[in-house]
Amino acid sequence: MIEAYLILASRIRNELEEIRRVMERAQRAVQAARRNPQDADLFLDSAALSLHDAYSGFERLFKQIAAIVDRNVPSGTTWHRELLNQMGLEIKQVRPAVLSRPNIEFLEEYLRFRHVVRNIYAFSFQAERIDSLVQALSARFARIQEELLSFASFLEEVGRD
Repeated sequence: MIEAYLILASRIRNELEEIRRVMERAQRAVQAARRNPQDADLFLDSAALSLHDAYSGFERLFKQIAAIVDRNVPSGTTWHRELLNQMGLEIKQVRPAVLSRPNIEFLEEYLRFRHVVRNIYAFSFQAERIDSLVQALSARFARIQEELLSFASFLEEVGRD
């Protein structure tokens, strides 16, 4: 039995639930911005932070997978992008790909946006971009979740052997 794999599978399931909750908050913030144009900037700030949190949640999972399963967490100035790309790799005799290439490419936009949130003033956010990112992630979340849950199932199967 590989307890670390079973623990990681549980973490994946828990983190996905947290990301789902964050995405609901982002959707509510965008809706509130539409209903309250005079305070839209405040609601969009909230949505931007929720997008940041959602990607950070995915990245926490990716780091744990890289550390526990792959035993290789990228480092250096481009480690965020390398980590995301690593999740698209099948590692022979270790694990299948965690995410499909389309989902990797999709999440790259959220990695870039998280960098924006960390490095510019909130009043510089573009409302249309935030709205678009929230809608796109909300629509795509089920596919990403499905792949991560499939990987969690793989971990549970291997972890019990």
